[in-house]
Amino acid sequence: MRENLDVEFKELDRKTGKLPDSIPKEIVAFANTEGGELYIGIQDDGTVVGVAAPEDVMTRLSNIVHDTILPDIMPFLQIRSIEKDGKDVIRATVSVGTERPYYLASKGLKPSGVYVRRGSACIPLNEAGIRQMIMESSGKSYEESRSLYQELSFNTLQAELTSRNLEFGQEQMKTLKLIGEDGLYTNLAMLLSDQCPHTIKAAVFQGVDNAVFRDRKEFSGSLLKQLEDVYGFLDFYNKTEAVFEGLRRTDRRDYPEEAIREALLNSIIHRDYLFSGSTIINLFDDHVEFISLGGLVTGISMEAIFLGASQSRNPNLAAVFYRLGLVESYGTGIRKIMRLYKDFEPAPLFRSAEGAFTVEMWNRNEWKDAEAGPSDPGRVLQAGDASSAAERVYAFVREKGEASRKEVQEEFRVGSTKAYKLLKLLCAEGRLIQNQNGNKTTYSALSPSQ
Repeated sequence: MRENLDVEFKELDRKTGKLPDSIPKEIVAFANTEGGELYIGIQDDGTVVGVAAPEDVMTRLSNIVHDTILPDIMPFLQIRSIEKDGKDVIRATVSVGTERPYYLASKGLKPSGVYVRRGSACIPLNEAGIRQMIMESSGKSYEESRSLYQELSFNTLQAELTSRNLEFGQEQMKTLKLIGEDGLYTNLAMLLSDQCPHTIKAAVFQGVDNAVFRDRKEFSGSLLKQLEDVYGFLDFYNKTEAVFEGLRRTDRRDYPEEAIREALLNSIIHRDYLFSGSTIINLFDDHVEFISLGGLVTGISMEAIFLGASQSRNPNLAAVFYRLGLVESYGTGIRKIMRLYKDFEPAPLFRSAEGAFTVEMWNRNEWKDAEAGPSDPGRVLQAGDASSAAERVYAFVREKGEASRKEVQEEFRVGSTKAYKLLKLLCAEGRLIQNQNGNKTTYSALSPSQ
């Protein structure tokens, strides 16, 4: 016999006869992995040394397991005294538990308290693994699964409910599914708590790329607090420009306020919180982008989204936001953004990749100026000449081999937005490729054969 994935050897302390302190975590690891057998009275190299008082050792082992491991693992543990090489040995047979993850009661549902077997080693399981194990064993969604964090407060949530004359107590928490059937806080409770570990990072850049920061901030706390704080941050940078039609003045903000609100709500409600990274919002001179982790829910395509199909990844979170009057109904955000931009070109972009979903919206005041055409009649690229302008930019980049946006600006005497738009158009057509080298961005031409 030798130690393996499902076999572990231990011996009593030779001076005191005490059981090793590592026994509870070894049993936890077996119960969380594939089960196994723990032998007491055998050294690591397989040498049988035995135990002097097997009945006493079995009683002590049973008491230690009962007192140190949660949930109750006793139904999945059998303890026997057997004989090996003429000596008494204790064998504890551990089956895979049905309430995984099992953990050390003194440590809680944390990597320091949850262990699994890897080969003959007993190692701590990271938080992502713990969350996944909870979902697999319970058959519940991420929202309804037991939270790793149980010391939670709800000051923000309570204030929001109180301001809307809604009650907030144990029964309401159960109704909202903040408390599970086991009486413990769920992951949904964790997301809405003041201790929510997920954050949103917002950055404001100078120009149309990410070369120079103007401002950046990370927002934390309850998702409800993050929603309010991030919206205020974006609202501060959402400038207003006066547009005159004859004697009539119309104030127009860079981005429709409702569009910003819908994109922000979408990034919070529909992201995958199994990922530990932050939601990212980048604000440039000519556009804003929201990057949410998780991509589309499996089985839903972008085509289905535009047809009005809706499948929320976090329906209970969406229900809380609906109850608070923050969303009108499920699945209308993207279509509402499209309606808000219906009389403006270019239209917002919605893209999904494995693990991420992005919403990109254009600064209406910045692009309006670019579309209106340059006021300087000496400039080369005039308004309404987008097709031939793109051809000339493509020819310039191809002849040069590689060019930056600034070089296109100087060559054709246009603003940064106009140059960026033409370069982006050519990239979308597959005629140029964007190259990133640190903070420097350049564009290379592809020949028709490529």
